[in-house]
Amino acid sequence: MSDTDDYLHLLPSARHTEILALRKENRRKLFSRKKGFLAYRLPYESVCHLRASSLDLAGDVVRIGSSGDITAEERQRVYQVLRGFMPWRKGPFQVFGLDIDAEWRSNRKWDRLLPVLPDLKGKIIADIGCNNGYYMFRMAHHNPQAVIGFEPYHHHYFTFLTLNSFAGLANLHLELLGVEHLPLYEACFDVIFLLGIIYHRISPVEMLKDVWKSMKKGGTLLVESQAIPGDEPVALFPEERYAKVPGTYFVPTANCLKNWMKRAGFRDVEIFCSHAMSSVEQRRTEWMVFESYDDFIDARNPALTVEGYPAPLRVFVKGIA
Repeated sequence: MSDTDDYLHLLPSARHTEILALRKENRRKLFSRKKGFLAYRLPYESVCHLRASSLDLAGDVVRIGSSGDITAEERQRVYQVLRGFMPWRKGPFQVFGLDIDAEWRSNRKWDRLLPVLPDLKGKIIADIGCNNGYYMFRMAHHNPQAVIGFEPYHHHYFTFLTLNSFAGLANLHLELLGVEHLPLYEACFDVIFLLGIIYHRISPVEMLKDVWKSMKKGGTLLVESQAIPGDEPVALFPEERYAKVPGTYFVPTANCLKNWMKRAGFRDVEIFCSHAMSSVEQRRTEWMVFESYDDFIDARNPALTVEGYPAPLRVFVKGIA
């Protein structure tokens, strides 16, 4: 498994000992003989020696290598490994010529971020809840000094490790940690991406305070969240699920999210994009065969979720630490 220790010297205020202790414990779990870990670790280990001859990270599709980089037998093995990492939530990718059409057309979200994207060159960046790393690869095109992904699920962890073993990007790092571990990274980050995370946290303002503390003064936070329509600064708290998703707590209006960020200490907070969700952006594909957006919305009234709540918007907010 690739060594991610080499970014710690870039974070002089981080509590290195505690981070290393957590990493050691997480790796102990990953190398256990439990089937849940082996199901992803062994496939990764079977292909991690392969290398891509080229990368294209500038377009909608993250392209890693070409079909000519590997043999037909290796290509079949890569295909099987990538299929084993289903469901693919973020994308699209093309890996050694294999097209992966993920559930989310994540390039559309990235395009909405581009107009307000700060200069990432030479910056230390955190991507919280980075999933398989699609946005990390898009960030890499802008030549950051380091991007640290926080991803607590070993499924996504090994998916990213597999992709980056092919890509070989030394400035991309992944920690098997969550947003709750940000206090270990005090005053470390120039830019933080918090995309599709905040409504899954039971205390969103406390989480934003932790994010603020982990940022350098003057750093940029970019937040993208599920939201409900309306101008009032209020949030929906669903009884059990929202759009069939468990673990959804506060679903804010755009102004409510803006106020959360201000109360957490961010300044110059601005809402720079808001749009209705649709199946154009989130849908079933052959790489994600389970329920998706259309299944979450009332078939008789698309303005409502299946539970009868307002159907989701997606809002984007920027703030300065």
